[in-house]
Amino acid sequence: MAVLPNVLQVSAELTEGLSVGLQRPLFLLALPVALLALWALVFRDASGLASPRSRRWFFAARVAVVALVVLSAAGPYTVQPQLTAGEPSVTMLVDESDSMAVSPAVEERIADEIEAEGVSVRRVPVGVEDSSPIGDALSANVREDGNLVLLSDGRVTSGQSLTEATELARSANATVSTVSPEPRTAERYVEVAGPEKVSLGVENRFAARVDGVGPNTSTTLTVRVDGEQVLERSMEDAPQVVEFNHTFESTGGHTITAEIDATDRFSENDVFRKTVRVVERPEILYVSPGEYPFRGYLDQLYDVETAESIPDDLSPYYAVVVQDAPADSLGNVDRLQEFVIDGGGLFVVGGPNAYEGGGYEGSNLASMLPVTTGEGQPRATNIVLAVDVSGSAEEGMSVQKSASLSVLENLGDENEVGIVGFNYQAYRVADVEPLSENRGQLADKIRRLRAGGATDIATGVRGGGELLGDRSGTIILISDGHDNPDEAASVASELSERGVRVVTVGAGERVNERTLQTIAGAGGGSYFRASETTRLGILFGGSGAPGASELIVLDRRAFITSGVTLTSSPASFNDVSVRPGADYLVAGSNGQPALATWRYGIGRVATLTAHGEDGTLDGLLREPDSLLLTRTTNYAVGDPERKATGITGVPDTRVGEPTTVTYRGSDRPGSDRPGSENISFRRVDEELFEATVTPESTGYHDVSGATYAANYPREYAAFGPDPALDTLVDDTGGREFTAGQGEEIARFATERARGVRPVRTDWTWLALLVGLLVFTAEVSYRRLQVRRRDTTSDGGLP
Repeated sequence: MAVLPNVLQVSAELTEGLSVGLQRPLFLLALPVALLALWALVFRDASGLASPRSRRWFFAARVAVVALVVLSAAGPYTVQPQLTAGEPSVTMLVDESDSMAVSPAVEERIADEIEAEGVSVRRVPVGVEDSSPIGDALSANVREDGNLVLLSDGRVTSGQSLTEATELARSANATVSTVSPEPRTAERYVEVAGPEKVSLGVENRFAARVDGVGPNTSTTLTVRVDGEQVLERSMEDAPQVVEFNHTFESTGGHTITAEIDATDRFSENDVFRKTVRVVERPEILYVSPGEYPFRGYLDQLYDVETAESIPDDLSPYYAVVVQDAPADSLGNVDRLQEFVIDGGGLFVVGGPNAYEGGGYEGSNLASMLPVTTGEGQPRATNIVLAVDVSGSAEEGMSVQKSASLSVLENLGDENEVGIVGFNYQAYRVADVEPLSENRGQLADKIRRLRAGGATDIATGVRGGGELLGDRSGTIILISDGHDNPDEAASVASELSERGVRVVTVGAGERVNERTLQTIAGAGGGSYFRASETTRLGILFGGSGAPGASELIVLDRRAFITSGVTLTSSPASFNDVSVRPGADYLVAGSNGQPALATWRYGIGRVATLTAHGEDGTLDGLLREPDSLLLTRTTNYAVGDPERKATGITGVPDTRVGEPTTVTYRGSDRPGSDRPGSENISFRRVDEELFEATVTPESTGYHDVSGATYAANYPREYAAFGPDPALDTLVDDTGGREFTAGQGEEIARFATERARGVRPVRTDWTWLALLVGLLVFTAEVSYRRLQVRRRDTTSDGGLP
């Protein structure tokens, strides 16, 4: 594999554990010039007393000297494992925050067992009560080649994240091991999930979740809405989720309070509060030349007016829904365009009389849509597969290769594809060339990839961008994600600004999905698991599953598709292609675009092209698929209070965590409003003001005429080992220990202290020394020959 141009050093592995390299390989370019000059000096127009044989020996000796001097300038070095000495020691960070109170205290026993093996222990307390700044404590105690043991559940509630601390530990070659005792004391907590803003008279679903750790204990859950009990449920074990529906019959702020009666360690988390803001149903306009069931469905959720064409006045509406309507029947499309540009929503639903069947191509309507009409065209682009070949990927390399081959198999022939492999460097594996001509060769090169070296995902993303050059396109990053995402996300963001999207695929034995999601989000792309490459292929012209018509969600992070389950099989799809820059959310399983969205001006536009043969939406109107229609319409509607004034919105928060108060109006709200005495509003737009409040106690609080909930601190919202500890251990080369493995911790520290580590040795001095010895030996030999023959060197060799 060739190193990409931004990497100057070169190296090669001779044997397992031994590699050689050059720090400044460009100096080798001087060697042929020097040899040519030496040849001219010795042989060209040769004269004098020296014989041809003497000149050949002289030339050979001087070639060796010149080569050694040039080699020394190039900076030769070797890297090989060597045994290093050191004093074994352990820094044990002991989490003393409240979430650890449900686990037995084991730090004394562990410290005694470690010290009994002759290893010193430095104990550092971390956290207190409801504060767990574990990331800060790790960063403050990292030392070069250090050995940290974290006795904690890993639940960070303040300060740096574990990801940030991991990166610092890696840079210092420090290991972080963990001990996370299993909770022994029963602890239960309750939370409520559901919409924050709902429409008047519409039934909404909420969920009360009771979770916790420790032995089973009898728990009673009670839920009250505006003080009236709506639910009571007894349970023995956790976690359990209890769903309930509720319809609010008045506008304004409402409260949902969930409470548990349990015999456990803490009472702080036995009550959870949630506020719901109820607004008038948003008014939407439904435009269609026919009568379809979707109109009745919308009527259950919104205040719907029906028209056969678009009127001149759209000011009362939040969104316009157009279903199965030809372009020439829509009426005032210019007014619709202005409406959307100014912030209105548009949802265009397909059918036999829409899109290619409705003359959309070339119309004013078509310019607003995230799809092009007419027969769908393949989505061709330039693609670079950036494959992680680092040491962290080695155990899962077969998964990496399988995922890479699967991605390649699912890409359409019309794309141009290249490959970059990366560890701490980026390697050009294959240039970006037409896939139709090189699919077999690319697959073979993927199979030949070998793993090794440190991980630097930012280098892989940057290398993919360099392989694309000035072209726009997509980098598909295939990795286990074991690296700090910050630099890679920054590189991905820079690339997205010049038209390069970064999509990530999680592949490996243990995948850090959070890192890969962060990088994809910064790069304007999506994250896919290794099992979802068919979805990825559909985005890039893949054919999907021939003959199938089920719907496939392509992006589960989007508001519309998050948590949506699709079971219907639409009989028909309009022939469209998704425009570059649009969000392609749902497709048919054989690759037909079904749902796409984008922003047009400051408004929102969505297009649905899946439908029944008769133009109806068929199975999409039945649960669970109907949630897709509701979410899409809500997306088009946007904020149902954006036209209102004098409204204050305050999201719920937790004690000690700030929340933002939003006020709409032409004048800055004064301190005479209830709860506004100590709040300072700042103007953020022409008629928009914001302020920040931080509650100091739990309960419902009023501010500027609105109510928000302040719940118990985050410390009491999760117990037991955080899965993020696995990534921390993997990325720093540590180990997961149990509370009874003090001796093993001591042995691990001892091995680390005198461990075998890669050591880099510079051999510049040796090349110069050998060159000097060769030069001295050659000169001495010639002088000796002159003396033995009782001759002079006049006219001989120079």
